[in-house]
Amino acid sequence: MKLVRYGAPGAELPGLIDAEGNIRDLSAHVADIDGAALGRESLAALAALNPADLPLVSGDVRYGACVGSIGKYMCIGLNYADHAAETGADIPEHPILFMKANSAVVGPNDDVVMPRGSTMSDWEVELGVVIGETCKYVSEADALNYVAGYCVCNDVSEREFQTMRTGQWTKGKSPDTYGPTGPWLVTADEVPDPQNLSMRLDVNGERMQTGNTKTMIFTVAQVISHLSQMFTLHPGDVISTGTPPGVGMGMKPQKFLKVGDVMEVEIEGLGVQRQKVGMDA
Repeated sequence: MKLVRYGAPGAELPGLIDAEGNIRDLSAHVADIDGAALGRESLAALAALNPADLPLVSGDVRYGACVGSIGKYMCIGLNYADHAAETGADIPEHPILFMKANSAVVGPNDDVVMPRGSTMSDWEVELGVVIGETCKYVSEADALNYVAGYCVCNDVSEREFQTMRTGQWTKGKSPDTYGPTGPWLVTADEVPDPQNLSMRLDVNGERMQTGNTKTMIFTVAQVISHLSQMFTLHPGDVISTGTPPGVGMGMKPQKFLKVGDVMEVEIEGLGVQRQKVGMDA
């Protein structure tokens, strides 16, 4: 299934995408596409519905972030060897974890609004992993059984905030609107191999990033298992699993986002995002 949240910011409704690409309303069956709806039993009940029996959503509607009421928005840094190389960083021995503030999360096509004074805002296409079952001390072999589904994330990053303000990555990852997520949550049964998904990011129609999840240093299963040894992962938690090469910070000369730029972000089978860049007044 492709699950969505649609409507005005803060008032999104749950839905799914039918075979023709239309949104079908799920409000009679779940309150939201959130942790309560993402367990195995709930997803099985939704999968048993006939989309043709659900109300058709007409008109041009906004997509919200594909997961509501996110508990933890976790990000894995330097998880592609070629991206680590372009930034001059060593290959990490363990997954590098930082957090993105939930207040950064927006819909996949909402504007990205740079904070006042930003001069080094950057792009990062990433595979998002959405947890569906409470997960603690799980093995790598069992880890994917705790995944509800996958989505596209753009881990927008203000590099000056991230690297020049006492080195706290979360500062540069958390400005408002710096977490476009979606358009769809594609359930795990439709993504048989999360380690073989092509991904790309364009700015103003120019290809910046081209990659594939097969070049991750730490696989999705390894990341989930590693994190679960230290704290509990809960249904509705999101893990953004790292970016391939092609970020602006790694270019020579470096290149960063400007007002009016348009980013287009895609992962194979998970949909396309499109964001226009603005600046906070």
